[in-house]
Amino acid sequence: MFSIDNKHARRFDPAIGPLAGLRDLSPESLAAFAQLVRTTGTAALGLTGVTEDVPVPGTQILRGAEGVQMVFGGDAEALSEIERASADPRIVALGESDYPEMLELALLTEPGPFAERTGDLGQFWGIRENGRLLAMAGQRVRTASHVEVSGVCTHPEGRGKGYAALLSRRAAGAILAEGGCPLLHSYADNETALALYRRLGFAERARVRFTIYTPLP
Repeated sequence: MFSIDNKHARRFDPAIGPLAGLRDLSPESLAAFAQLVRTTGTAALGLTGVTEDVPVPGTQILRGAEGVQMVFGGDAEALSEIERASADPRIVALGESDYPEMLELALLTEPGPFAERTGDLGQFWGIRENGRLLAMAGQRVRTASHVEVSGVCTHPEGRGKGYAALLSRRAAGAILAEGGCPLLHSYADNETALALYRRLGFAERARVRFTIYTPLP
């Protein structure tokens, strides 16, 4: 089971990650979300159409930030780079036995919400040096038409080698091969990541307000 829900709100199982969703911003939905936070712990919302953190009675806000949702619309050159990445022998598929290392890398580099079983949501790929996982990227949220490229991160000792771009292309290529459209999210103030994603063929689709909530003490 990936999610925990009630009539007006739903969240991923905490072992999968903190992301949650609301039916709407009605008092009923906010109360339902607050109940999930109280019973299951810290949870996060990513809301479009709002520019400020939405107060939720019975919770407190740990962090709020503006995010950017981007979708792939790459040209022939971007598609050619994806094809090359998909054949790169340095890239290895990651599985359940790699989850502890994946979590360790995510906690060190903070690519966004990540937990013990985030890898259950889709395939992840990594690059190892001397057996050590130095970079990864994979798939997370899915809709009927879009699949999210997520968990893109590189250990400080592996930076400057193009691993983030390579693995993002590998994840995007797998999504395209399945007939989906790749999308991703980044914090709006992370210009390094945004510039990378633009080079990969992604363009801004929407602004998102990311807010992390925790129960009141």
